[in-house]
Amino acid sequence: MSTLLRTTVVEARLFLREPTAAILGVLSPTLILLVLGAVPALREPSKEYDGARFVELWAPSALVLGIGVVALQHVTGVLATYRENGVLRRLSTTPVHPGKLLLAQLIVALVACLVAGALLVGAAWLVLDVPLPRHPLTFVAAFAVGFGAVLAIGALIAAVAPSSRVAGGLATLVYMVVMFAGGVFLPRFLMPDALVRMGDYTPPGVQALLTAWSGNPAVLATVDAGTGGTRIVQLAIMALVAVAAGLAAAKLFRWE
Repeated sequence: MSTLLRTTVVEARLFLREPTAAILGVLSPTLILLVLGAVPALREPSKEYDGARFVELWAPSALVLGIGVVALQHVTGVLATYRENGVLRRLSTTPVHPGKLLLAQLIVALVACLVAGALLVGAAWLVLDVPLPRHPLTFVAAFAVGFGAVLAIGALIAAVAPSSRVAGGLATLVYMVVMFAGGVFLPRFLMPDALVRMGDYTPPGVQALLTAWSGNPAVLATVDAGTGGTRIVQLAIMALVAVAAGLAAAKLFRWE
């Protein structure tokens, strides 16, 4: 078994032992959506959403909640804690380069978010009769760039924060901001137009996920999806955020 694989297995076990990340990041998005779907009114077409159903609109929001918990809050806290406790410094004196530990963390976070996404999409389809993503390739692309963007932002926070406590606070603040701007906490029709437009391009990309997921014209009209070119711009901007934040994190990250 390679060093990276062994390290990844260890990090996966540590992840599963932490209830906050494992439950809130992986299981809670599906559980929240199913609880909301148990309310009959939320499964019916609504005038406020131009005839769309609330569960169809909010399913991608549930997914990005999990992505944010795992890729932004959990990874940021772990990386900052490892550095603060000297784990990375001690590893640098062994054949196991600390970079492998960081890569293992990224792999675990990606797998956790993939499991969260599969559970959510499957439960929405089987239980709530929400159609499967109509544009699966675009949906996967939106998921990938959104995950990459928030992961890079989390790594950047871990790189510049002086302590794990500060890193946790900054990660929570950024989490709240991106979720609010993305329309997760409030329906878009209640938000100022400028904030709605900003949310279209804010990682983890709930609007890009929604437009790729839904083939319901009412849903697309509700989110003001625009043209295919607009969706490409959304993905391109999030990819740019991922690259810029990732490069900055790599440049600024300290092993101790």
